[in-house]
Amino acid sequence: MLKRSLLVMLVAILSFGLFAGAAAAGSHDGDDAMVRVLHASPDAPEVDVYVNGDPAVEGAAFQDITDYLALPAGDHEVAVFPAGEGGEGDPVVEQTLTVEAGQHYTVAAVDLLENVRLEAFADDNTTEDGMTKIRVGHLSPGAPAVDVGLVGGDSLFEGAEFFAVTDYLDLDPDTYDLEIRAAGTEDAVLDLSGTTLEADTVYSAYAVGADADELEVVLVADDAHSMPADMPQTGMGGASASNGMMLPITLVLLAGGLVGFFFLRSRVQA
Repeated sequence: MLKRSLLVMLVAILSFGLFAGAAAAGSHDGDDAMVRVLHASPDAPEVDVYVNGDPAVEGAAFQDITDYLALPAGDHEVAVFPAGEGGEGDPVVEQTLTVEAGQHYTVAAVDLLENVRLEAFADDNTTEDGMTKIRVGHLSPGAPAVDVGLVGGDSLFEGAEFFAVTDYLDLDPDTYDLEIRAAGTEDAVLDLSGTTLEADTVYSAYAVGADADELEVVLVADDAHSMPADMPQTGMGGASASNGMMLPITLVLLAGGLVGFFFLRSRVQA
């Protein structure tokens, strides 16, 4: 049976060390990009992230998400190590990250540890005045393709596969009884009843966990801001375009997952 979902509002922004080229979100200027990291690899350990040889994130664990970090526009060398190794030895992964000035990005570590990789996608934290919007990310490597919709009603998102991040959907602020269903069926795999979407807020709902039996949803809420002039391009060495439902381009940056700000969690009981 499904365990009825409980909407838990909490602030879980981690107090990670920010050094050198990475700065706290409140101290950036128009020449910077804003980048946050989401740990969505269910069996990966805690990790430290180094940017251009300097520590930027420390002790990130599964389901943690950093606040936005300011990085100057351009290319940055990123290396990920098991937490506490101080950047010594061989990194779990290292890659070049390219970001644009004035743009926001989420970089997610996805898949199981043996196949872990990073995916980067652009964040659009804007809404029409008084409205809300939401997108869905399928970050569970063992779960089937899914639809997300109203309980007993129409689908809002259809056919999302691992790894996919949908476009945003504009909605009136309200409390919605939502569920995740196996794609093309009425079979619910996760009950998200009582999901409250507030005005002037942008939401990202990430399904995480090794498979459907361990599925959880992390709901990240961002205050809306003014519309950017252009949507960003995201690049990382060796990146390739992903599923057509997504904005993202593949990255390789972190070996674990990070999400928290404000989140909803429901579990499927075996």
